[in-house]
Amino acid sequence: MADKQAIYSPNAPAAIGPYSQAVRCGDLVFLSGQIPLDPGTMEMVEGDIEAQTVQVLKNLRAVAKEAGADLDSVLKLTIYLIDLSDFAVVNETMKRYFQQPYPARATVQVSALPRGSAIEIDAILSSSCDHDV
Repeated sequence: MADKQAIYSPNAPAAIGPYSQAVRCGDLVFLSGQIPLDPGTMEMVEGDIEAQTVQVLKNLRAVAKEAGADLDSVLKLTIYLIDLSDFAVVNETMKRYFQQPYPARATVQVSALPRGSAIEIDAILSSSCDHDV
């Protein structure tokens, strides 16, 4: 059985609770949910849902990089929104960060997120997945 290994990136926000930014087990890496915190200040970014989504994806990209992968290695995303009317903007923003074949995904509306965020995204990636599937 593969050993569990915590992954930490100084280029993503530090965990704000008792969890790891990501955990690797074998070829799979489970990225904890990211909210739009600026990793340098640990403050929420200013702006609308597009600005928040961009920061979340930058944070996920930084953790994926620390795991020796990139966003092309993402197999599954879960997106949490406080307002599903933001769905179209999030989709358009994601097109700048992901290419086909796109990851599998679930999007759910929630009543609240940490620090008043409008969005949170977590991910599962494979450090050995062939990108040309």
